[in-house]
Amino acid sequence: MYAEIDRFLKHLNDERNLSPRTIDAYRRDLDGFCQFLGTVLGETTTRWLPQISPRILRQYLAQMQKHHQSRGTMGRRLSTLRTFFRYLVREGTLASSPADLISSPKLAQKLPTVLSVDESIGLLDRSQRTDILGLRDRAMWELLYSSGLRVSELVGLDRHNLDLEQGSVRVLGKGRKERIVPVGSQALQTLGAYLEQRGDVPQEAALFVNHRGGRLTARSVQRLLKRALIEGGVLKNATPHALRHSFATHLLDGGADLRSIQELLGHASLSTTQRYTKVSMSHLMEVYDNAHPRSKKNKK
Repeated sequence: MYAEIDRFLKHLNDERNLSPRTIDAYRRDLDGFCQFLGTVLGETTTRWLPQISPRILRQYLAQMQKHHQSRGTMGRRLSTLRTFFRYLVREGTLASSPADLISSPKLAQKLPTVLSVDESIGLLDRSQRTDILGLRDRAMWELLYSSGLRVSELVGLDRHNLDLEQGSVRVLGKGRKERIVPVGSQALQTLGAYLEQRGDVPQEAALFVNHRGGRLTARSVQRLLKRALIEGGVLKNATPHALRHSFATHLLDGGADLRSIQELLGHASLSTTQRYTKVSMSHLMEVYDNAHPRSKKNKK
């Protein structure tokens, strides 16, 4: 079975263009499943595949539950196995996938952290620093909020990806898929000021760099944002991804349609984008409860 796993991981890299981090996650999940198979089916790995059944998979889920694995972890590992077995079916190695008969554990719906419009403006407008690092930080927050980028996409940008004249940025997203996203006027103004301070920036150079001139990391951006939120008077414990969530939610509140937001965010599936409707409805219900005289909060 290890040979089939190696072929599957090569397929994820060569044909699906998944990131090394994602492929490593698949590898870890499959290694964990192989360890389980070794305990229940013995050491003859060449005989594992024909013996894998829905019953075996239910045993695997039961073992994870016994070891207090979260439902999220269980669901992710089952999803890995589904993808792996479906690949083997397409390759003709298996006649059918044993995982298709197994239901995923139900997860509690957790709404993403979103900054309000006032909190977003507080973050963007209260920074008065005009040195190059201050301009860099504000340019990053403006771009994250203006264009809904992932932090990995932000730190991966080179100078040539940004078109100040057209007001757009070319982004390399998940699965190495490119998309072009518009950039708002205030973000363009701040980006222009930052680049002017940097001087002559080569087209192949990183767009956002640290004080030593090296490319910023996602961890550094998260640390910088935490400090900026405190300085901006925003009390939420938000990550850079919260600015992406805020971008989508505020567009939806402003009347943008889900399909357009899906394209801007680079989501492969519309169902991923639809979670923002729940955030928007949650906000509307809060406004209603606070304002309407016959709401639950105001009912006497």
